[in-house]
Amino acid sequence: MENQQNLNNNRLDGKKVAILLTDGFEQIEMTEPRDALKQAGATTHLIAPKGGEVKGWDMTDWGDSFSVDLPLDGADPAQYDALLLPGGVMNPDKLRVDPKAVRFVRHFFEAKKPVAAICHAPAMLIEAGVVNGRKVTSWPSLQTDLKNAGANWVDEEVVTDQGLVTSRKPDDIPAFNRKMIKEIREGKHERQHA
Repeated sequence: MENQQNLNNNRLDGKKVAILLTDGFEQIEMTEPRDALKQAGATTHLIAPKGGEVKGWDMTDWGDSFSVDLPLDGADPAQYDALLLPGGVMNPDKLRVDPKAVRFVRHFFEAKKPVAAICHAPAMLIEAGVVNGRKVTSWPSLQTDLKNAGANWVDEEVVTDQGLVTSRKPDDIPAFNRKMIKEIREGKHERQHA
């Protein structure tokens, strides 16, 4: 009975989650969180600056290709309950110079919606101007950038700050997924800020 209740407490039925990415995203940082979201009942959409397909990065080499559900030009962030940002070195580096991608990310903070960012993805949060005063973690190479942007960077498996969930690396994915699902289930966080 308790296991069934825990399962029901983690349901995301009716929730829609945008996954913003481009070529070079760390594949496991998209596929495992996306699978966890789907298992919890959420609908997920892969959104990229271009339509067609995006290619993942699988640790040391190019990985698989994935069909884009919506090109960024056709995606309305207001239609989504939460945002997932996978890492990978190339992925956020390409996205952060795309003003539409930066505006898309910023919407979730302005609307006080949950955001989950792993590994190198917090680079997008710096670009969107939403980390000042927040406790976050990331891949270690981003710590100075995050601190310079006003974040309180810590070296922890997973960090939650008013609807923002961050983790450091693929090894953290199980904890990241649990916190991400919990924050999305809770919905808007009134103390979330842009």
